[in-house]
Amino acid sequence: MKFIKTTFLALALSASQATFAQALKVPAPSPAQTIKQAFALSEISIDYSRPSAKGRTIYGDLVPFGKIWRTGANNATKITFGEDVKVEGLDVKAGTYALYSIPNKDSWEIMLYKDLTMGGDVAAYKKEDEVVRFIVKPSVLNDKVETFVINVTDMTSSTANIELLWEKTKVSFKVSADIDSKIMKAIDANVIKDNRPYYQAARYYYDTDKDLIQAGLWADKAIEANPKAYWIVLLKAKIQLKAGDKKAAAVTAQQVIALAKEDKNEDYMKMGQEVIDASKK
Repeated sequence: MKFIKTTFLALALSASQATFAQALKVPAPSPAQTIKQAFALSEISIDYSRPSAKGRTIYGDLVPFGKIWRTGANNATKITFGEDVKVEGLDVKAGTYALYSIPNKDSWEIMLYKDLTMGGDVAAYKKEDEVVRFIVKPSVLNDKVETFVINVTDMTSSTANIELLWEKTKVSFKVSADIDSKIMKAIDANVIKDNRPYYQAARYYYDTDKDLIQAGLWADKAIEANPKAYWIVLLKAKIQLKAGDKKAAAVTAQQVIALAKEDKNEDYMKMGQEVIDASKK
């Protein structure tokens, strides 16, 4: 009987400890983060863990110079491109890659790696599994960054910079995508042949300084389909202004103001007035 009671108490204590362990949640020392950034015609996604400096010297000490680093904490950082891109001018197919780096005082080597199972065990690194490797220059930050961070910055319609920041060091590399050829094919297929998304085609031609006469014709088609859409009328006014027809742009902008006023949209009233003001210069 004494043996049974002792066994029962031991089991109860073990269960209690397990329950306590499951209930006790504490902050991760290097918390995980996922960032998703719409880019070009898809998105860039980055999964990584964020260590903090905690009074330590980072580069050249905690992260040694000249050695492969997982570029974060815990597992290797992973970066996903939703479409084919160029990274620092090098071709990279759509997909997910591990991001490794070799920090040095005056330069960094950045590697995209196809084996996603290696994680933080850089001893197993194989150069033949690299997709690309390139060298970038680090820069010195004015203010200290306590916790490692990766950002997607300096966005345009087809380019972006990926920045690594920690302590007082910033490393940046450029990503670009060829969207023009894709969009031009889509315009040919969906506008010229299918005769529908006129507004999007006109806006793209306006934004990229292509044939403004054609852009104006497509804007007119879009207005015919939706005559009260003051945002389309505004695009037509901007096309006219960019083409140098200031008088027509001012007249069209007056229409924008009238339609926007009817809808109580002060933002578009203001933008219409901006076109009129620009047409007077």
